[in-house]
Amino acid sequence: MVRRVGVRLPEQLRSKIAFFVPGGCWLWTACKNTDGYALVCFQRKVRTAHRLIYEMLVGEIPEGMSLDHLCRVRHCVNPEHLEPCPLRENILRSPVQLSAVNASRDACKHGHRFTPENTVVRNRKQRNNPSRQCLTCQRNRSRISA
Repeated sequence: MVRRVGVRLPEQLRSKIAFFVPGGCWLWTACKNTDGYALVCFQRKVRTAHRLIYEMLVGEIPEGMSLDHLCRVRHCVNPEHLEPCPLRENILRSPVQLSAVNASRDACKHGHRFTPENTVVRNRKQRNNPSRQCLTCQRNRSRISA
């Protein structure tokens, strides 16, 4: 990761980071949001600290990209633990996000395999989020209700 030459974090930010933590995380010790992400008021704007520090030390985050915490510590602000990636990929990398867990499944809750012949994919309009449905279960529900 290329660091900007001569760029140092302002004391306002440095004073809120615990640098010497096992694993190399730079832990934000100040305000966090309800999801555990570090928040900072910098130049009269409230921002997530990991994005601000990444931009200061590494550079601009590419358009349409989010920063993935490779260390899985939401209040870590170490730019070496952050990787720009599309939001969908970021979510699917998560070991705890429900959409990531569901995407990794190869069968429905009744044990029917998700194969091309047994699966229908529907897009949810709210977030353009595809949803898989088991055709065997769908047929079974139709028989019961008929």
